[in-house]
Amino acid sequence: MANILIAEDDTSMLGFLKLALEKAGHTVTDKTNGVDALETLKNENAVFDLLLTDIVMPGMDGIELSQQATKFQPELKVMFITGFSAVAVGREDIKEDKAKVLSKPFHLNDLVEQVETLLAA
Repeated sequence: MANILIAEDDTSMLGFLKLALEKAGHTVTDKTNGVDALETLKNENAVFDLLLTDIVMPGMDGIELSQQATKFQPELKVMFITGFSAVAVGREDIKEDKAKVLSKPFHLNDLVEQVETLLAA
């Protein structure tokens, strides 16, 4: 299965995301902010298949995180989660088949299905 990095500042949501993805057989590393997630990408030897990130976070938002992350791992796929469905994500550095936006609220089964679809693309 996939090696997934999650960046989500809501610790309850983070716990649910991690549990659902681990239950689906994925290896998950979780961080509560974009800065720590980026440091994980920079400092660890792990190669991630997917970055699952909230768009709106203090410090470094998910869009900036994804832009920096794909510099370190160009093949990294990105899924944004947001409670702001009207947020437009303009992506010049990530091809459409490598990025997806999932609006909150969503069912965890839908999340797992969307992750599987993105990883297979």
